[in-house]
Amino acid sequence: MLKAERRNFIMTKLVKEQRVNTIELAEVLGLSEDTIRRDLNKLHVKGLLEKVYGGAIPVSNKEENVFDIVISNEKKKREIGLKALSLLHDGQVIIMSGGTTNLVFSKLIPPLLKATIYTYSLPIAMQLSQYQNIDLIFIGGKMQKNAMVTIGMDVLQVLSKIKADICFMGASSINIKQGLTEVGYEVSIVKKAMLEASDKVVSMFTADKLNSKTPHVVCGIDRLNTIITDLNPDDELLKEYHSAGVIVL
Repeated sequence: MLKAERRNFIMTKLVKEQRVNTIELAEVLGLSEDTIRRDLNKLHVKGLLEKVYGGAIPVSNKEENVFDIVISNEKKKREIGLKALSLLHDGQVIIMSGGTTNLVFSKLIPPLLKATIYTYSLPIAMQLSQYQNIDLIFIGGKMQKNAMVTIGMDVLQVLSKIKADICFMGASSINIKQGLTEVGYEVSIVKKAMLEASDKVVSMFTADKLNSKTPHVVCGIDRLNTIITDLNPDDELLKEYHSAGVIVL
């Protein structure tokens, strides 16, 4: 395992478990404890973690939320974000929609991930601006102030020129018949453009969005590659989505 991959592994484990142990890391990675200590010291110097006796913990003074945004069901959204981490890898071109589920997810992304991320969400862009290895492109346009996302022709023009590996898309509502739907017409148009620009589409939402609908259709279920909820993938509420051929995490 290369040094960068090893340190990325350490940061991902830290995000998931909120603490890492030097001895355990050495055993898992098949390396000496001295090597792990050097890695932890280096990550500490970079301000990515806080070195403590026997291991490391997350940086204690790191902001939890950008702009002090109140996030409902944050624990559930964190569970969703942790599941989504398995879909990330170095070198990806990623599009992220707005919404608090994606905002929580953006806070969980390993700081050493090397990727290009496009977003039209101002809070998510501000969160990702802290990551040195991410090439961040904020898509400008008319600001929808209540959601702090950009909309309009400027956004659509940028999206039409992107070819992304994966899109992480929040949802206002979803059901088997209508598919993914949105409250606002302009946001639904932007999300359609995101779909066209992406090879794979991942929709992330809490279980209360299941089997509901809002006025503006984004896409049918067949256009989604993966859905991620806070439920166990084998939950009865997700049975129809499995049957529709969607990967459920």
